[in-house]
Amino acid sequence: MIQENRTTNNKNFIMMAILIATFMTSIETTIITTALPTIVSQLNGISLQSWVFATYLLLTAVTTPIYGKFADRIGRKPVFLTGLIIFTIGSFLCGVSNNMTILIIFRALQGIGAGAIMPITFTMIADLFDYQKRSKMLAMNNTAWGISALLGPLLGGYIVDKLSWHWVFFINVPIGILVILIISFKYKEKRKKHIKRPLDIKGILSLSGLLILVLTFFQTLSQANVSSIQMLVILFLIVMFVIAFIIFERQASDPIIPFTLFHNRLFSIQITTALLLSAIQIGFQTYFPMWLQSIYKTTATVAGLSVSPSPIFWLLSSFFVGTLVKRRSPKYITLPLIALMMVAYLPLLFIDSRFNQTIFFVISGITGVTLGITITMNTLVAQRIVPEESLGTASSMITLGRTLGQTLAAGTFGLVFNMSLNSGLKKHATVDQNMIDQSIKGVYQSPSIADEDTINQIILTGMHTVFSVALILFVIVLIVNLADRNREVIK
Repeated sequence: MIQENRTTNNKNFIMMAILIATFMTSIETTIITTALPTIVSQLNGISLQSWVFATYLLLTAVTTPIYGKFADRIGRKPVFLTGLIIFTIGSFLCGVSNNMTILIIFRALQGIGAGAIMPITFTMIADLFDYQKRSKMLAMNNTAWGISALLGPLLGGYIVDKLSWHWVFFINVPIGILVILIISFKYKEKRKKHIKRPLDIKGILSLSGLLILVLTFFQTLSQANVSSIQMLVILFLIVMFVIAFIIFERQASDPIIPFTLFHNRLFSIQITTALLLSAIQIGFQTYFPMWLQSIYKTTATVAGLSVSPSPIFWLLSSFFVGTLVKRRSPKYITLPLIALMMVAYLPLLFIDSRFNQTIFFVISGITGVTLGITITMNTLVAQRIVPEESLGTASSMITLGRTLGQTLAAGTFGLVFNMSLNSGLKKHATVDQNMIDQSIKGVYQSPSIADEDTINQIILTGMHTVFSVALILFVIVLIVNLADRNREVIK
C-alpha cells in the first residue's frame, strides 16, 4: 500500500511537471504577441519582426521528429531534460538580448528546446497511464494549452506594462528549473536496452533540410517581393531533398521516421486528419479577428475575443474522448464532427456585414469542440496502434503534423487572400493598397461612403476566398476518413 501511494504521488508530481512544461512552451507563442511591438520599437527591428515567430516555430518543427526518435532509443527522461535545459537557457538569453539579430538567434535556441517538450509529454503520458486513463490525462494536458491560449496575450501585456519585455522571457527560467527538478527526482524510467544500430545521420540531415525548405516555401508564399525564380529554386531543392530522404531512410537500419508506420492506414489517417484540421484552425484564428475589425469595425479586443470560445470548448470537449473511443471506432467519431464543423463554416463563403457578428463566436465554439475531440483522439489512437518501441516517434509525428499543417496553411491562406485583394484593387482605381491595409488594421482615414463600400467588398471577397480553401480542406478530411476501413473500437 505504501509503495502504491508513493507511485501515485510520483505520477501526480510528474503530471504536474508535464502540465507546467506544456503551459510554458505553448504560452511562448501567444505571450509575445502583445510584447512584440515594444520589443521592435526598443530594438529597432521592424524589418525582422516576423522572424521572431518564424524562427521559433521552424526550429520546433525541425527538431520534433529527431527528439521523438531519440526518446525511443535512449529514453524519455534524458531527452525531455535536454529539451527543458535548452529551452530554459534560450529563454534567459532571449531576455538579455540587446538587438533583434541576437534575439532571433536565441529564439532559435528556444525552438530547439521546445521541439522536445510537446511530443515527449505525450509519450510520457502514454508510458505513465494505461489506455483507459490516458485520454483523461491528454485532456488535462489540453487544459494547460487552453489556459495558455487565453492568458498569453493578457499576461504579455501585463508584464510589459508593469515590468519590461525582458520578463516575457525571464519568467520561463524559474518555471523551467522547477520542471527540471521534478523530472530529475520524481520520474523513474526503465533503462533502455542499448541499441547498437548506427544513428541515422543522413536521415536526420536530409529531413531537417527538407522541413526547413518546405516551411520556408510556404512562409514566403504570401510575400509580394519574392520572385518566381526564387520559388522555383526552392521547389527544386525540396524535390531533391525528398528523393534523398526516401533513399536514405530505405537504406537506414534504424530510420529517423520508419516508413513501416505509414503502412498502417489507420495511423496515416490520424496524422493526416491532425494536419488538415490544424491547417483550418490557423485560418480561423488569423482571419476571424481581421474580419471583425475590418468589416464590423470592432475594437481589437472584441475582435480577439472572437477566437476565445475555441480553446475553452477544446479543453472541455477533450474530456469526453475517453468515453467516445470506448463506444465508437475513430471513423464514426470523426466524420459527424467534421461534417458539423463544415456546415458551420459554410456561411463564411457568402456573409457580409449585415450578418450578426455572433456567428463568429458560435463557429469558434464549434471549432473548439471538433478539434478538442478529434485531435485528442488522433493522438490517443496513433499511440495505441504502433509498437511500443515506436511510441516516441508516433507522438512526434502527430506534433509535427499539427505544426506543418498550421505553417503550410498560413502561407497558403496568405497567398490566396493577397491574390484576391490584388484582383479587387485592379478593378477599382479609386482604392489603393494603403487604404486596404488601414482598414484591415482598424485604422481609418474617413474615406467616402462609396470607397468604404468598395474597400469592404474587396476585403470580404478575400475572406470568402480564404474560407473557400478551408472548405476544400474539409472535403479532403472527410474523404480521408471515409477511406478508413477500420470499423472496430480501438481497445
